[in-house]
Amino acid sequence: MVGAPCVPIVRLEGVLTDFTWLNEPRNWNVENGVLTLKTEANTDFWRTTFYGFRRHSGHARLQAVSGDFTASVVVRGDYRELYDQAGLMLIIDETHWLKTGIEFTDGLMHFSVVVTNGTSDWSVIPLAQAQPNAEVHIRLTRHEAALRVQFHLGDGPWQMARLCPFSGEDARIGVMACSPEREGFTAQFEGFCLGAPISRDLHAS
Repeated sequence: MVGAPCVPIVRLEGVLTDFTWLNEPRNWNVENGVLTLKTEANTDFWRTTFYGFRRHSGHARLQAVSGDFTASVVVRGDYRELYDQAGLMLIIDETHWLKTGIEFTDGLMHFSVVVTNGTSDWSVIPLAQAQPNAEVHIRLTRHEAALRVQFHLGDGPWQMARLCPFSGEDARIGVMACSPEREGFTAQFEGFCLGAPISRDLHAS
């Protein structure tokens, strides 16, 4: 079980060697605790469902995790093109992973969750009131074989976006960004934390 205090993302600058890139972008840096990256062209994580293709080319900065935990981060992005996306990722291997965060579709920012267990699914919550480059807080918790995804905007309360099964003890957790339809999408991540899981009470205030 992870029980250490939260890990600030500034340590991704290379001080903490446990973090590694999956598909490292050419353009990224960490300054004042904020990780900023620009995506490469046609990057994505997806497997088969509906579209028929398999892509594992998105950018993710990850570290090992096992047992129960809570991870959180604050995300901003210049969402403009279809499927621009940024958030958290939990991955076991190329066929078993979860990504969650903001995804731009139908002209709006949406809170998105994709769970892949051999094939991918996709659920979205439209954020009609969200302004471009708005800060979005994302939280992912594992309780045994279940994952709980939450988010909030500004000073609003945490909202649950997904509760789903996710088997497998050892995995990697971190931040991700993709831009299936372009290159140069800019995403920023601040305050990444990894620590002991929050309470199992789904309806706590």
